[in-house]
Amino acid sequence: MTTRARPAGAAPQYLLIKESILEMIEDGRLAPGDRVHSESELVAAFGVSRMTANRALRELMIEGVLTRSAGLGTFVASQRQDIDLLQIRNIAQEIADRGHRHAAKVLVARRILADEHVAQSLDLEPGIEVMHTMIVHLEDDQPIQIEKRYVNPNVAPDYLSKDFTRITPNEYLTEVAPITAFEHFVEAVNPDPTVRKLLALDSHQPCLRVCRRTWSNEAVVTCALLYYPGNRYRLEARSGRGPGGPLSLLGARDA
Repeated sequence: MTTRARPAGAAPQYLLIKESILEMIEDGRLAPGDRVHSESELVAAFGVSRMTANRALRELMIEGVLTRSAGLGTFVASQRQDIDLLQIRNIAQEIADRGHRHAAKVLVARRILADEHVAQSLDLEPGIEVMHTMIVHLEDDQPIQIEKRYVNPNVAPDYLSKDFTRITPNEYLTEVAPITAFEHFVEAVNPDPTVRKLLALDSHQPCLRVCRRTWSNEAVVTCALLYYPGNRYRLEARSGRGPGGPLSLLGARDA
């Protein structure tokens, strides 16, 4: 990394560090997935305090340029992915379409007694036994989605017998109960410690939470809470595609 002397009246050092990293990304010296210099390396290269180096890296992570993996270091983030609110896609297929590898870790797979909120979401009586799974989806070994799902046992009684490391819940449920209607509700949330740890988020990073409910004919099939790292995803909803590509303003920096 080449450093520059700081003339009188120049920008703060943390901004110079940010500009240096952005320049290396823009000219191809750093690609998505590449490791960037650590705080200690930035301190030595720029002659700044650890606090200054930390601020530069932290702001780039907030802006979605960098991502941190606990114990491994800080890396150039992948391009933000769109969540299309007007359709439901199999996450394994989405990842495959990007040329990457999908994996899943099943953390919970059990029957529970539905509380008032779960029962209302599934249009069932409170206290009835429903099926619950919690799965972390990974893209090239990086966690990108936590899926907390509740399933109506009247519609998919064999749900818990499936191996969700080999087939996704979405793939199985759409096969046994084709979707005839769905709804999405989206929030930006400060995740709880469990979600934060599973998505490898730092203490300041928010996430997107999508609440999804699906029907097959008159029956509610499932309701799910889907958590995404907020710095790697954005929402998309279109009534139809125009002749052009994505809105170029989305890639511009604020003046």
